[in-house]
Amino acid sequence: MTDKKEIISHVILLIIVLLAASHLNVVVSGSMEPVFYRGDIVVVEKADFFGIQEFDPSTVQVGDIVVYNAVWYNSPVIHRVINITEINGTTLYMIKGDNNDVPDPYYVKANQIRDRVVTFGDSPVVIPKLGYITIFLKGL
Repeated sequence: MTDKKEIISHVILLIIVLLAASHLNVVVSGSMEPVFYRGDIVVVEKADFFGIQEFDPSTVQVGDIVVYNAVWYNSPVIHRVINITEINGTTLYMIKGDNNDVPDPYYVKANQIRDRVVTFGDSPVVIPKLGYITIFLKGL
């Protein structure tokens, strides 16, 4: 009987770890400095977490930091929404890294936004430097 309880507890622990890990995003560039740095991990809420909508991308506000699928880069980008506009009936988001001189090259649609960085007060929830392990393993 103890073996069954141990197996069940390991399965539950594994599920918790996997759920928590899917809500962490490693920062791979310095484009958002000094808010967070390369190698930091940010905590995110998901637009679609196995069919559960933790936030609605259409409710993103100016100032929110989002993770989106960029058409100009082959990996998700973590930048801040700096303006929201409507063109031909479509809501579009202008997004920029805080440490970048210019906004990202293309407007972003709500369906491209996959995560929003969780904040506590006015600050994003960040785990400093721990992401360097992932960066090293991926060779970034």
